[in-house]
Amino acid sequence: MSQAYFAVLARHSAWANRRLYGACETLSAVEYLRERPSSHGSLHATLNYVLVTDRAWIARLEGRTPPPFEKNQILYADLLALKIARLAEDEHLRNLVDGLSEAAMASSIHYMDRRGNRFVATTRLVLADLFDFQSRCRGETLALLAQAGTRAPSLDLLVFLREAGATASG
Repeated sequence: MSQAYFAVLARHSAWANRRLYGACETLSAVEYLRERPSSHGSLHATLNYVLVTDRAWIARLEGRTPPPFEKNQILYADLLALKIARLAEDEHLRNLVDGLSEAAMASSIHYMDRRGNRFVATTRLVLADLFDFQSRCRGETLALLAQAGTRAPSLDLLVFLREAGATASG
């Protein structure tokens, strides 16, 4: 898994997030905030959870201590504020990944989980886990959109690559 591969995943993630947030914008505030059977209870809570987790992992990737967020903390009370933060975080992640050398991809990250357990993983594996996590959460978000009666957008990597053309083929 090369740096170029993760650069494509970072761009795909930003594209998929824009599509998800666009679908959420078609809902009324009541439908968007409605509690539904899911891991986090609502579209809003799920999208906040992804942002909390991304910020923790990005901090670790940058050698910083993650912010002291709670797992299910709501960082932004409404969709617009959350979308603005998501767009900025996606840009941050793209820039971070774009700036990694192959040597940095192989370097070790020492981190501690929320329970205080210490672990070590390569940057490459941390990024693989981060993008896998995002993809799983987007799947849950698609299910929540379906529960809300909204046609969910395609988030497939191959659709992204076709739409992006050669610029994303890495």
